[in-house]
Amino acid sequence: MAARSSHRSRHSMLSLFVALATVLPAARAQLSPTFYASSCPAALVTIKTAVRAAVLLDRRTAASLLRLHFHDCFVQGCDASVLLDDTGNFTGEKGAGPNAGSLRGFGVIDTIKALLEALCPRTVSCADILAVAARDSVVALGGPSWTVQLGRMDSTTASLSTANTDLPSPASSLSTLLAAFARKGLSSTDMVALSGAHTMGQAQCQNYRGRIYNDTDVDAGFAASLRAGCPAAGGGGANAPLDASTPNAFDNAYYGNLVAQRGLLHSDQELFNGGSTDSLVRSYAASPAQFSSDFAAAMVKMGGIGVLAGSSGQVRRNCRRVN
Repeated sequence: MAARSSHRSRHSMLSLFVALATVLPAARAQLSPTFYASSCPAALVTIKTAVRAAVLLDRRTAASLLRLHFHDCFVQGCDASVLLDDTGNFTGEKGAGPNAGSLRGFGVIDTIKALLEALCPRTVSCADILAVAARDSVVALGGPSWTVQLGRMDSTTASLSTANTDLPSPASSLSTLLAAFARKGLSSTDMVALSGAHTMGQAQCQNYRGRIYNDTDVDAGFAASLRAGCPAAGGGGANAPLDASTPNAFDNAYYGNLVAQRGLLHSDQELFNGGSTDSLVRSYAASPAQFSSDFAAAMVKMGGIGVLAGSSGQVRRNCRRVN
């Protein structure tokens, strides 16, 4: 009896190991840069070509696509939840305070997805499209490249509330920024490097009004030059480049602006305002190579936040809605 019991026990354990071996790879799948090498070998060049075309038509698109990836990863992880439209029984993230009226680039993602569905149906996830398009956008404006890890799945849910709480505000203090990034597993170096994405793109008047009228750590001439297009009260007002020095290039000029107290947003200038990140801002302002290296590393790290794998997600056929 003891021998039979021992045999049954070993058989049960073996069955359990087999079952776990079947389940765990899907649940714990590792991202890989060659994920689509066999299933959709033209995926990366297709995304790159579409991004380049879109940026040629409107250089601001580069910043928009990079911002989409950031706003995706900070809410539920890098799962393309940011792309989901509201429906009668579903509320997405596009209407959240940090997103409403300012997120752009959805049409470019739609175009890329349609191309990839024609080439390789139900193969390339929207989350991976966002990650690759972000990299290609930076490269299109002269910034660094990096190897994008692939194999993310798309979510079937979104979170308006998380978008409202987890995306940093342009009025954030340094401590708030550090805490927001730390909650996502990103260091202070990652935060300062990723903030360098503000070397391109624009901000709405409502997001820099307080900076140019109320802040004291701002270059007087810089603030005065912006007030004409952004009245102290009321709606409207003009957009302004986040990096007035080189608005259409991805470079380290953003950090030189901060040293000169010419950061457009309050949250930008907080990186250089007598706090713990001042020295790193000075380093990036002096060394384009250090900034490029740290930015690329931080982008890879951010691209791994909360990734869905295997049966925990899906590959959407249309990035705007769940299958």
